[in-house]
Amino acid sequence: MPEAVPASVIADLRFIGRGGGAVKALGGFKKGRHTLPDAANATTNAFLGRLCAGELAEEAERVFQSVRAGLGYKRKELALTVTGPQAVLSARDFAFEIVYAVDPASPSDYAVTQTLLDVKDGDLVRRDEFNAVFAGVFSELSFTLRRGASVEAIIDAIEALDEETTLRVDYPSDCSECRVSVAEVEAEVRCTGASVDLLFPRAGSPRELLDEFLAVRSAFQLSKDLAGILG
Repeated sequence: MPEAVPASVIADLRFIGRGGGAVKALGGFKKGRHTLPDAANATTNAFLGRLCAGELAEEAERVFQSVRAGLGYKRKELALTVTGPQAVLSARDFAFEIVYAVDPASPSDYAVTQTLLDVKDGDLVRRDEFNAVFAGVFSELSFTLRRGASVEAIIDAIEALDEETTLRVDYPSDCSECRVSVAEVEAEVRCTGASVDLLFPRAGSPRELLDEFLAVRSAFQLSKDLAGILG
């Protein structure tokens, strides 16, 4: 895990990218032979896995070759597995997943989620060659909290700050989550109690997302109660 991310309070760090498209546009879909999904479930996702096989294999191979060439990994340090609608790249210092799934909100469309996780080398996220491989891929940074956090306590801590503070908070009536905006930070911060997620308006590299996290972490130091959440 990067040194800037305190392992004492954060159990897991994931860089997430999202995309998608129309199911009928996939290479495996045959008009007149196939029917578009009308729901998202295990059966339709298995069906999608067959339809997207060509696109998934091509993208996974592209990432494999980019990582191998860009980071200089040897054969024993890098492996690619493609099964159904998922591809997993297992590297010496990290893992990268690509997952296709039927979009629950619009079953005739599919969603693609790309996730960088299990980063073992703390300096890796800062390296130019690593960021070149994953440039413009990720739009979310998700932290799983070791002990969790009270959403209500986060809301109360921000609302107790001076009106001129750089932090603003919005939340639903049930306080199931809250959204925090930080002055001069592009990302919106979503706190669910179990995790803290940074949501970005545009996709960037791992280093760009991590720099925004550091700005959010600094802003949280305004309150003793908030400071303990991100370390």
